[in-house]
Order: sequence, then C-alpha cells, then structure tokens
Amino acid sequence: MFASLMEGLSDAVGFVAGALLGYGLGVTLGLDLFAEGYGTGSIVAIVLVGLGGGMGLQAARYLRARQNTQD
Repeated sequence: MFASLMEGLSDAVGFVAGALLGYGLGVTLGLDLFAEGYGTGSIVAIVLVGLGGGMGLQAARYLRARQNTQD
C-alpha cells in the first residue's frame, strides 16, 4: 500500500510541476491561458500546459524507476 501511495504522490507532483512549468513558459511567451474565447494564443498555452504536465509525469516515473533499480 505504501508503494502505491508513493507512486501516486510522485506522479501527481511530477504532473503539477510540469504543468506549472508549461504555464510559466506560456506566460513568458506572452500567451494568456485564460483569455476569453479560444484564440490561437489560448490554444497554444493550453497545449504547453498539457505537454508540461505529461513531461513532468514521465520525468517522475523515470526517476522513480531509476531509484528502484539502484536499490
């Protein structure tokens, strides 16, 4: 049970951290995620958040797998 909890928590932390980095990149590029309507800038910002979240999740899984092989 503890292993499942740690897996879920690390996945969540990785996803949120990646999504925040994607959001920050969008803000840096001048894109408004919460703009009214679905303009091009808003869609690109949504894609950046999604990609960042997915990359953060994969990074968390990679680090967890690497840690498990070292044990």
